[in-house]
Amino acid sequence: MSKRLVILGSTGSIGENALAVARHLGERVTVVGLAAGTRIDRLAEQASTCGCRWAFTGRPECRPELARHLPADCRAVVDEDELCERVSAPDVDMVLCAIVGTAGFRPVLAAIRAGKDIALASKEILVMAGEPVMAAVAHSGVRLLPVDSEHCAIFQCLEADRLNSPRRLILTASGGPFHARPELDLATVTPAQALAHPTWRMGGKISIDSATLMNKGLELIEARWLFNLPPDRIEVVIHPQSVIHSMVEFGDGSILAQMGYPDMRLPIQYCLTYPDRLPSLQRPLDFSQAHRLEFQPPRHDRFPAIQLARQAVAAGGTFPAAYNAANEIAVERFLAGRLRFDGIWAVVEQVLAQHPQQPHPDLEAILAGDAAARRAAVAAVAHLA
Repeated sequence: MSKRLVILGSTGSIGENALAVARHLGERVTVVGLAAGTRIDRLAEQASTCGCRWAFTGRPECRPELARHLPADCRAVVDEDELCERVSAPDVDMVLCAIVGTAGFRPVLAAIRAGKDIALASKEILVMAGEPVMAAVAHSGVRLLPVDSEHCAIFQCLEADRLNSPRRLILTASGGPFHARPELDLATVTPAQALAHPTWRMGGKISIDSATLMNKGLELIEARWLFNLPPDRIEVVIHPQSVIHSMVEFGDGSILAQMGYPDMRLPIQYCLTYPDRLPSLQRPLDFSQAHRLEFQPPRHDRFPAIQLARQAVAAGGTFPAAYNAANEIAVERFLAGRLRFDGIWAVVEQVLAQHPQQPHPDLEAILAGDAAARRAAVAAVAHLA
C-alpha cells in the first residue's frame, strides 16, 4: 500500500531531496500535498511533476500566480487553517516537515492530533515546544521520526538495541568552515564565508547555524525531547568528515554508530519506509579506499552556542524558544550585513539573560515567549551595531 505523504517546505533542500526519494520509491509513496514559502514557480513545477492534489504558499498575495501555474486538478491553498485541515485529512498518512523557523508549528500539531505520523526535519518545533509536542505524540500514539542526520542516526542505533537503555548520546558536528581555523578573527567573517560549508550543501539559515554551532545547540535541545534523556547525558563532538552521523553509548561501554557519506536522502528514506530498509540512492561507503575519522571536542571559548543551549534547556519553560528566536533574528541581521558574525552569540546571550522564567508553559505562552524574545533580539542587535 502506498504511503500518502505531505511535504512542508518542499522547495528547500530537504524538500527537494524528499521528492527525489519519493520518485525513487515509486508506488510506495504518493505525494498528496506540498507547502512552500516564496518560490512560487518552483512549487508549481513540483506540483505538476509529482501530481499532488494541492499546493500551499504562505504568501496569500501569490495565490493567483500559483493557481495559474498549477494543473487543473491541483488546488492552490493559502489559508493556514485550510493547510491544517489538509494535513489532517483521511487521505494523508505522514507529514514531512522541513520548514525553517516556526511556520510548521500549527500544521504539525494538527497532523499529530489527527493521528498522522511525522517525519521531522524542523528543529524549531521540538526546541520551542518539546514538552507539549511530545505529550501530543504520546496521546495520539503516532510515530515521530527524526529526519536530521544526527537524530536519525541515534534513532537507528537505539532501534538496534531496544532491550537496553542508552548511557550517553553523542551528536557529531562537522565544525562548519571555521572550527579548525583558530587563527581566524571571527569578528571579520563575512556572510559569503559563513555560507561556504565544507561538507553539506544546505540553505542559508542552517549553513550559518552550522558555522556558529548553533545547530548543535538546537539539536541538543531537540535530542533531549526526542529520546527523553537529560542534557548532561547528551554530548557533542567535532567530526569534520561527517561520515559518522552520531553515536550511542550503552551501559557496558559499547558504542554504536551510524555511518555513511553525507547525503540527506538516506535519513529521509529511512523515515518514509520505516521500519523497512529498502535499496536507496545512497552511495555505499568504499572501504577499499583510505578513510580518516577524526574527533575533537568543541571549542566552547570561541563557539559558545552549545553552552548557551545547555543554559536554555536547564532553565526550561520558554527559554529554549527564546534561544531559537534570538538566533533566528541574529542570523537574519548577520546575512543582511547589520550584525557581526560573533554578534550572533552575543545577541542570544543577552536575550537569555533578560528572559523571564515561566515553567511548563502552554502553547500560547510559548508563542508569546517567542515573540518577546524576537523583540529583545532586535533591541540587542541595535545595541551591538
